[in-house]
Amino acid sequence: MQWEKLISAKRWGVQNSDIQDQDKARSQFQRDYDRLIFSSPFRRLQNKTQVFPLPGSVFVHNRLTHSLEVASVGRSLGTIFYNNLKKQEPDVDKRLPLISEVGNIVAAACLAHDMGNPAFGHSGESAMSRYFTDGDGTKYKADLTDEQWHDVIHFEGNANAFRILTHPFTGKGNGAFALTYATLASIVKYPCAAIAGHVKGNIHQKKYGFFQSEQASFQAMADELGMIQTQNNPLIYKRHPLVYLVEAADDICYSIIDLEDAHRLKILSYDKIKELLLPICNSTRLEPWLESEFEDEDAKVGLLRAKAINNLITATSLIFMDNQNVILDGGFNMGLTDALEEPFAAPWKEISDISKKKIYNYQSVVQIEVAGYKVMGGLLEEFIPALINNSSNYDKKLVELIPKQFITLDTDLYSKIQSVLDFVSGMTDLYAVELYRNIKGISFPAIH
Repeated sequence: MQWEKLISAKRWGVQNSDIQDQDKARSQFQRDYDRLIFSSPFRRLQNKTQVFPLPGSVFVHNRLTHSLEVASVGRSLGTIFYNNLKKQEPDVDKRLPLISEVGNIVAAACLAHDMGNPAFGHSGESAMSRYFTDGDGTKYKADLTDEQWHDVIHFEGNANAFRILTHPFTGKGNGAFALTYATLASIVKYPCAAIAGHVKGNIHQKKYGFFQSEQASFQAMADELGMIQTQNNPLIYKRHPLVYLVEAADDICYSIIDLEDAHRLKILSYDKIKELLLPICNSTRLEPWLESEFEDEDAKVGLLRAKAINNLITATSLIFMDNQNVILDGGFNMGLTDALEEPFAAPWKEISDISKKKIYNYQSVVQIEVAGYKVMGGLLEEFIPALINNSSNYDKKLVELIPKQFITLDTDLYSKIQSVLDFVSGMTDLYAVELYRNIKGISFPAIH
């Protein structure tokens, strides 16, 4: 792959667009960032679970605060790469006029990386898939193609993000978000179709990155950018290189900041957090200074978090730079954090192990996952038959509750199912619970 083609300012859905920066204040990729941050799907992330249940008196991260932090780290990773490239090749801007925008591209992609995730995190994805594998949705298999069936039985937030950003929802304009190709491609961690299947050991096939409905759109974009097809298979591509930076920013943020949230919720002690983060901070002077200058434990944890993230940014950006040619050739088969060396590798693994054992299996986290199964599955079992049949008075009343932007004019089964998946996956946790309680008769809606 070639940076000349990969860093494209061409906009999705906009034919013959003028990609010159008419507005001196913002580059094309900064416009991507602004379009995302002011959008409704991004705003709704403030009421979507990151790990812990949405906060009461103690603040913990939600999808929105997480995405903003990932964007900050991603911008640093992209900027460091550009600075290192410029040291290596002082005239690189003449050869690659847009290469200085890498930080802005990665930051924009980081903002959007979780926009396709439904309410209740990964349990929401599992619940939506389970409706088709174990629930009433099994009856639709005979009327869907194999490709379509694989989409619905493995509902994937990554593919849903690409759909949100490229699909012309009713009344929303044919260009959708009209983001640049470079930003869109940097979001797709798994550039393959669901039907291609999960291949253990292939980083680009760990999950899938586009639905059958967006396959042609993805192929058009990938071909424009010169992304590598695997064995000339139109369903499987190697990653756009900037995906590695987006992924690293996400990995760094959730791994380190989940510890900070766990401390605030008294799941992990300050001493345990210090034990985990000091090796990554890699400073003999830090601990004595912390203990002598700070009394507040939250402040101590905040400083440890900041230093650890800074060191991980430096380490992963160097890994990306050192492996640039392998990545461009499509041969780098691990995440940047997986390639960490000592003194970071061992403590990084320990953080992962502790998070799985103590944080992701904490009682309230498991409870919200179970609630997610009930709520998301319950919404699908009401709305999917209603939209498909739309015959009884009850069906018609339910369909009236679906916003017009999600109602498709297409009459095929797959499109109707996707309309409901679009609607339900876009809900916040609180709205999903409220709607579920109302239509199930558990509570009575208030009149506003």
